[in-house]
Amino acid sequence: MPLLIAAIAALVLANSPLAGAVDGLLKTRFGFSLGPIVLNKPVLLWINDGLMAVFFLLVGLEIKREIVEGALSQPSQVALPVVAAVGGMAVPALVYVAVNWSDPTALRGWAIPAATDIAFSLGVLAALGNRVPLALKVFLTTLAIVDDLGSIVVIAIFYTSDLSPLALGLAALFIAGLAILNFAGVRRLLPYLVLGTLLWVSVLKSGVHATLAGVVIAMFIPLKSGGESDERRPAIRLEHVIKPWSAWLIMPVFAFANAGLPLGGLSLASLVAPLPLGIMAGLFVGKQIGIMLGAGLLIALGVARLPQGATWRSLYGVAILGGIGFTMSLFVGTLAFPDDATREAEVRLGVLAGSLLSALTGWLVLRSQRKFA
Repeated sequence: MPLLIAAIAALVLANSPLAGAVDGLLKTRFGFSLGPIVLNKPVLLWINDGLMAVFFLLVGLEIKREIVEGALSQPSQVALPVVAAVGGMAVPALVYVAVNWSDPTALRGWAIPAATDIAFSLGVLAALGNRVPLALKVFLTTLAIVDDLGSIVVIAIFYTSDLSPLALGLAALFIAGLAILNFAGVRRLLPYLVLGTLLWVSVLKSGVHATLAGVVIAMFIPLKSGGESDERRPAIRLEHVIKPWSAWLIMPVFAFANAGLPLGGLSLASLVAPLPLGIMAGLFVGKQIGIMLGAGLLIALGVARLPQGATWRSLYGVAILGGIGFTMSLFVGTLAFPDDATREAEVRLGVLAGSLLSALTGWLVLRSQRKFA
């Protein structure tokens, strides 16, 4: 709900007399210097590079937990959502590329419709209550986690600018420090967070996107603990601390900063321009086709079965919800077209339209299902 409220507020303010003030606030620069290290960025980049690094730390912790002891730890539960997620990333990207083939600059955005927003998609499922069987909720959760992992890999490989050997060397040094802490069995969070902050600064200066530092930090924070309760396990403790901040502050602030779209002058022609059309079609059409192709192929081959209690219709409804890209799609859009206001606006239009279509259509399909006990 906070994420939705923030997105609506961004749209309202972007079309109000306060639009200039909001834009000026997001462009306000501030920072600090510490010896040779100088960080001075506009508010928007502190949000996208700083707050989002904390969000990616949470994503990394969740992925690690699922791999070690959750849904991704059981091969029998993994195949169907993993293959569905791969199809759900590949087909939207192909749809986008097909629509924007003639524009080399626009092709940088090929990964925008490949992402699924786990918060919004699971939020729609929660609103449907017992019309969706538990197994399908687990399916979508696992699919979205794999999708997040894929998005992290894509960002690391394809959205990295000119590299600084010195900063990369320092980053490697701090990663080695994290590994030593883990190997030595250090269970206090503070040393990890101190080294993690230094790693974030190094990665920020290296040319690799700074948010990836959050994922790296998560991989070294201890999870297994020889029978201790969750409250005493460092990774679980940190996850529990970050989660409410992510839900109530980080994601709403990101949405507010990145979802504003001036509607004046927009028309049907704006929506069918190649870039927003590619994103919208990728999310709404490509996602459901890719997810259904991946899952359907495994089921047809007998490698996997429909999730317990699910029908082909309900699986299709969940596949449509996979087209809610919002947060991750907007984030990839900021990486694909930095400092390009026109294309940034087109990205927002395509993401909002494709995500809204996917949410409403998926909800309608699943709403028609019978209730489960």
